[in-house]
Amino acid sequence: MDFALPPEIEDYRRRVRAFVADRILPLEDDPANFDPVEENVKLEVLQKVRAEVKKAGLWALQMPKERGGQALPVVGMAACYEEMNRSIFGPVCFNSAAPDDGTMIALNKVLTEDQKDKWLQPLIDGEVQSAFAMTEPHPGAGSDPLMMLTRAEKKGGKYVVTGRKWFITGAANAKHFILIARTSDDRRKGLSAFLFHADQPGWRVVRRIGIMGPEDHGGHCELEFDGLEIPEENLLLNEGDGLKLTQIRLGTARLTHCMRWTGMAKRALEIASDYIAERESFGLKLHEHEGVQWMMGEAAMEIEIGRLLTMRAAWLLDQGDFARKEVSMAKVVVSEALHKAADTALQLMGAKGYSKDTPIEWMYRYARLARLGDGASEVHKMVMSNFLMKEGMDFWSWRSGK
Repeated sequence: MDFALPPEIEDYRRRVRAFVADRILPLEDDPANFDPVEENVKLEVLQKVRAEVKKAGLWALQMPKERGGQALPVVGMAACYEEMNRSIFGPVCFNSAAPDDGTMIALNKVLTEDQKDKWLQPLIDGEVQSAFAMTEPHPGAGSDPLMMLTRAEKKGGKYVVTGRKWFITGAANAKHFILIARTSDDRRKGLSAFLFHADQPGWRVVRRIGIMGPEDHGGHCELEFDGLEIPEENLLLNEGDGLKLTQIRLGTARLTHCMRWTGMAKRALEIASDYIAERESFGLKLHEHEGVQWMMGEAAMEIEIGRLLTMRAAWLLDQGDFARKEVSMAKVVVSEALHKAADTALQLMGAKGYSKDTPIEWMYRYARLARLGDGASEVHKMVMSNFLMKEGMDFWSWRSGK
């Protein structure tokens, strides 16, 4: 098995790494570059960096070249997204951050060319943000989409939407929305997916929900739908294909999270490594203490395990496989590896790690979400168990995709 990257992908990886080091990492050192509410890079700073990314030929790596992207395969995305998230500001600067990244990938697969001009191209160009409206307050849909309560009732050539959503990432700034709503009570084909624009009447942002970690641009919002009218032409795929669209979007999107989280986990250990190489305790540098070596070695090993799982799933996706169990494996392992890395760095750095003098406390708060977002770890373990019961010994087969 050859784990080397093809030359073209390696070139992109090196260029992304250099851009992050030279242009994005220095932004973290100046508090003036942080939005005080979202704790993310300020939008005016972001726009300047994005212009430089476009000039460098590193914009929208996941999108087709004819639409302004770089047309990298999923394996190439994995290598480059990891490099992007060496900085906490990195992915959004390259237009490769959630939720827009997952939305673009899904829309590129399912829209007609005319629809892409209207709904996809502005996202690729970075002119608008998007949001994926699926999760609902209790007793509505969370990890189980079959509990969906938001309804879209067809009336003539339109669907009229009523219901509530919450924890919708980026919704306060988003212009283009994907909405999942119930169109019938059929267990398998009861949900449908729609596109709508923020300027349409019949819906509102009820509130931005405060969270433990740093925010994405546009926060995490609760939405209310009270008669939103969506033209039939904005139905994605066919009526009843909501779950199918969800899997198309979340499959790759979950894995791109893993790509980015791997980069952040590596950065956490990088910062800790610099600290323990200089800090002394009881006559030794911290890195010379056996207990510290165990902590760092274990965290590094878990990152590499998750990294290999991510690349395996990426390769399978490139072969046309859905890679459902491999994506679930990567999601569980990488999310926990990120948390382990951030926690290890914070513990070894003590008060400095707990302070805002480094990005470690930012990463620590962010990392806790990773084990919840896009499916809690326990849900993905259920997925893996179901595959094991279905496949038996074939669960571990060396398959090569479809």
